[in-house]
Amino acid sequence: MARMEMSLMDSAEIAASGNNASAWLELGIMYSIGREVDQCLISAHKWFNLAAMKGLSEAKEYRQEIAGEMSPQEIAEAQRQARDWLSMH
Repeated sequence: MARMEMSLMDSAEIAASGNNASAWLELGIMYSIGREVDQCLISAHKWFNLAAMKGLSEAKEYRQEIAGEMSPQEIAEAQRQARDWLSMH
């Protein structure tokens, strides 16, 4: 099972590197609920932020929802990670 989960995550990461807002939204969902990955609201916020930048209104709603569960420092970290990701891709 772990091998299958890693395979799914690898596929999602590969899709995300292709500048695909739908893949970024899916990664945000995966991290926000801990589906196939450890739950991480910082990572979820990062992926929702990237998808929202591409115009996905659903990502904006999800980002706002999880931000209510995060500290200002966690939100700042998620934003930093999103900027870093953009600068590398």
